[in-house]
Amino acid sequence: MKFLQRRPSVERKKNRNGFLFCLPWCIGFLLFFFIPLIQSIAFSFSKVSVTTSGFELDFVGLENYYYILFQSPEYVDNLLDTLTTFGQQIPIIFVLSLIIAMILNSKFKGRTFFRSLYFIPVIIATGVVMRYLSGSVALQSMQGSAGDLETAYTGTMVNFQQFFEQMGIPESVSSMVFRYVNDIFNLIWQCGVHIILFISGLQAIPQSLYEVSKVEGATKWEEFWFVTIPCLGNTIVLVIVYSVIEFCVSTGNAVIQQAYTVLQKQQIYHISAAMLWLYFLIVACMIGLIFYLFNRLCLKKWQ
Repeated sequence: MKFLQRRPSVERKKNRNGFLFCLPWCIGFLLFFFIPLIQSIAFSFSKVSVTTSGFELDFVGLENYYYILFQSPEYVDNLLDTLTTFGQQIPIIFVLSLIIAMILNSKFKGRTFFRSLYFIPVIIATGVVMRYLSGSVALQSMQGSAGDLETAYTGTMVNFQQFFEQMGIPESVSSMVFRYVNDIFNLIWQCGVHIILFISGLQAIPQSLYEVSKVEGATKWEEFWFVTIPCLGNTIVLVIVYSVIEFCVSTGNAVIQQAYTVLQKQQIYHISAAMLWLYFLIVACMIGLIFYLFNRLCLKKWQ
């Protein structure tokens, strides 16, 4: 009996195996991420100089943050530009992903092919493939052809800009619309993971809920707002958080580009660290605010 009691239970075995599975990641995190993370925090509050023995830190407090906010000529402008682009792009990507996911989740021939087709940009945009395409002559010729097609399109189709002016729509609104219409390919290119997440959420919705709504006489519009959206609550939170993180760490981000320029070309480590940490704090506050408002205004009501 004592021998049987000492034998580990099934749950303990699962916990131990899970811990052993995560152990390599934990070691890598401590060695290659956590230590540089603490070092970058120290850099942001110090003046860093490179010597033969390594980095020498002279603590200066908030002087680096004061410099990037009040003396750096571009950081605040880049930060405002990034936040403005974020407020414009994220809702569009979110709505496009949801619409495409609902279309791909419906039953039609070849939907598996089209699902993989929308996920291909995620594979191409990472790793060696994108580096090859970004420097290839073929891509440059494609870009040239796209420019010719755009010129032909704008020259032969309806002049929507003139139409908007006649309707009295402000130039700022019309310019934003034109910018995203011209950039529609890039926006769809960024929707791959979001579409997959939404499809997985849609497939988890019980079909019995839609059957009950049909019996009650609900329209498709009412099904969307009272069945689909509430059941996608957790998926929506996941998609929003993923979208914010993906946008904020993108190398095309103006703040990230400026920080990398200061780090790699000018080799001013403390200023670059302060730029990135302030940006990280703002992004963390944005994610927290979005999650709080969504949880308070939507999830609690849907539950």
